[in-house]
Amino acid sequence: MDSKKYIDLAKSYVELSNKHELKLLSLMFEANATYHSSYFGTFTGVEAINKMMVGFFTRFPDVYWDVSSYQLTGDGMVEFTFVMTGTDAATGELVKRNGLEQISFSSDGFINHIDVQRSYETQPTTAVD
Repeated sequence: MDSKKYIDLAKSYVELSNKHELKLLSLMFEANATYHSSYFGTFTGVEAINKMMVGFFTRFPDVYWDVSSYQLTGDGMVEFTFVMTGTDAATGELVKRNGLEQISFSSDGFINHIDVQRSYETQPTTAVD
């Protein structure tokens, strides 16, 4: 698979995330994929990853990721920085986080690992209607 295909897959992953398409997102993962987030922990297997995502999207029902650029950093590895914005449903607080995400794809185009790291984080602010 050429490098543009991996970048296109990463863009699709973010687009589906922004549309909150959890069923379609789960189809992008290998069965034994791993997901590590410095915010939420480590998850192994598509079922555990999907359960974490359901909880996350419930907590942040309006979550959105803004990504300005993607780069191939290794064979099947795409990296991007993001700004995540969402309202915490439990508190009503607007949360804005900046981070770095790396997605590793298998040669057949499935996600086999995701690593999400904090780059820096702004403090939550109260949402304004």
